Amino acid sequence: MLFPRGNPVVKRIFDLLTLVPGLLLLSPLILLTSLLVLLFLGRPLIFRQKRPGYKGKPFYIYKFRTMNNASDPGGKLLPDAQRLTKLGRFLRALSLDELPELFNILKGEMSLVGPRPLLMEYLERYSPEQMRRHDVYPGLTGWAQINGRNAITWQDKFALDIWYVDHWSFWLDIKIILMTLWKVLSREGISQPGQATTEYFMGNSDDKQDR
Repeated sequence: MLFPRGNPVVKRIFDLLTLVPGLLLLSPLILLTSLLVLLFLGRPLIFRQKRPGYKGKPFYIYKFRTMNNASDPGGKLLPDAQRLTKLGRFLRALSLDELPELFNILKGEMSLVGPRPLLMEYLERYSPEQMRRHDVYPGLTGWAQINGRNAITWQDKFALDIWYVDHWSFWLDIKIILMTLWKVLSREGISQPGQATTEYFMGNSDDKQDR
């Protein structure tokens, strides 16, 4: 096997050894991003949403807000594409909206590398094979993110997640982190055509359904 399976303890130690100095180095950027969100979007600064973690156990993910609260006359929020602000597009393009997830990693709810934590309602729509993406902790970045991110189909994304579950190792995580830095700088795969980010996963019968 090219990437022999890693050790969960080593993975956690690596996360912490990387995260603590990383938070110190990134603290000015986190502060600047917080000020920008406060200035252009107001409070709350943080978007908080329940997501499935390891073995599907729910946790609350933290992100910087990228959308306003615009709604229709009936009080229903407008579609994401209409609420995503110019600042939000900028933050997403550079993945700055993901910075608060570093605190999820510090709490042990996420890892630096792993399948991205998606929506709770997706759990009942996964096939048994796709559900295996929860056999490792969700990550800030992952194998699917460096191989297409939001520009690939859900089936391809899940297949990449499962490949990671079966092959993850310390050296594979290092490779993914380095490739992620390049992907962020090149701004590849940020969104699907016609979508604010990516289409809504409706299940395995139709890969093209929208929200």
